[in-house]
Amino acid sequence: MNASFSSLEQAGALPRWPLHLAIGMFDGVHLGHRAVIEAAVQSARSSGGLAVVLTFFPHPSTLFRPENPTRLIMPPAAKARVLFQLGVDAVIEQPFTLEFARISAEEFLPHLRQTLLTLSRIYVGENWRFGRGRRGDVPFLVAEGRRLGLAVFSAPRVNLDGEPISSTRLRTLIREGDIAAANTLLGYNYFSEGMVVPGAHLGHELGFPTLNLGWEPELSPRFGVYTVRVSGAKSSAPLPAVANYGLRPTVASDTHPRLEAHVLGPCPFGEGDPITVEWLRFLRPERKFANPEELRAQIAQDVAAARTEFGRPII
Repeated sequence: MNASFSSLEQAGALPRWPLHLAIGMFDGVHLGHRAVIEAAVQSARSSGGLAVVLTFFPHPSTLFRPENPTRLIMPPAAKARVLFQLGVDAVIEQPFTLEFARISAEEFLPHLRQTLLTLSRIYVGENWRFGRGRRGDVPFLVAEGRRLGLAVFSAPRVNLDGEPISSTRLRTLIREGDIAAANTLLGYNYFSEGMVVPGAHLGHELGFPTLNLGWEPELSPRFGVYTVRVSGAKSSAPLPAVANYGLRPTVASDTHPRLEAHVLGPCPFGEGDPITVEWLRFLRPERKFANPEELRAQIAQDVAAARTEFGRPII
């Protein structure tokens, strides 16, 4: 069962089985989040219940800091895809509205019980806060859960290299272009997904045709060139590629960054095809070249570096 619901009220349509509910923003669904989510999944599997994730959109900061909101690592659809891969049965994407934000810590669990009638257990991270003014914490949640007959489990923070794995740390790595380190925190490869959209065919003119992805993230990675893998229904396996993300200052005057990928070999994809681009490693920052010939020479170097990294000849 892979079911998505756009609110708690809609989730009332869930089957009347015990619900093991993991709650959090889970932006990025990194290794720290997995400690919470996998606990809910394992408990649901062992007891014949449903593993459900309650998450929120947009980020609460858009309500409280509209002038400087937190940029999300991934859109809701991508988050749901990763959650389902972890074995989650259903995802509830609760709109974070002013009305929802006004629910007090004391009212929060009764509100969940009212909308999720078979709620059995709740799973959160040890530093999770909730309720109006973020007054609720895990000890309060445990006490309220006991009063209402709900078991509450909190997962300790997961550390890597002596520091907690967090969405904030992950955002910093993505902004800096350290995709390899970001992938370590994620436990999977950072990815972009969308439709191949028409381009100006400038890559083809330079001898390196590209796939232009219709992708507009809230959180932009560092502009530059990356090794990537491209996958889609028309390929049985991910294809090695090199990609540029940025404003293309040599050949265009773009005001919005775009992602272009050059597959290192025969490419089965074309305009209108849905594809996924997995980001692997940062090669170099984007820069402006004096002319197209200089750009062509640099792209040839980028392609050679990518082929070396993938470690096998690509025809």
